Amino acid sequence: MASIINASINLNEIPKDKIISGAKGKYLPITIVLNDDFDKFGNQGPITVGQSKEERESKAPKVYLGNVKVLWTNGENVNVAPKDGQQQSAAPKKATPKEVFDDLPF
Repeated sequence: MASIINASINLNEIPKDKIISGAKGKYLPITIVLNDDFDKFGNQGPITVGQSKEERESKAPKVYLGNVKVLWTNGENVNVAPKDGQQQSAAPKKATPKEVFDDLPF
């Protein structure tokens, strides 16, 4: 079940109190959600700052950092995001490796 997922985050939204210092550097716990549907920009889910059990139970608001989009998949686990200019009203079919590589220029 392989996939390539593209993501971007807004560094200005990272809460400094959530950064964890570890032995090899500083870390930010994040949560990535892959939805079955696409938003109007072709994104398949949000990236949020990870929440503790207490924060989840108290329904604390999530801090949204960005979005994710599946660029490639072997067709077994998620759908590929539509390319620019494609219709997004219907969910795209899962791409097989052969289909993904058929449009390469070499």
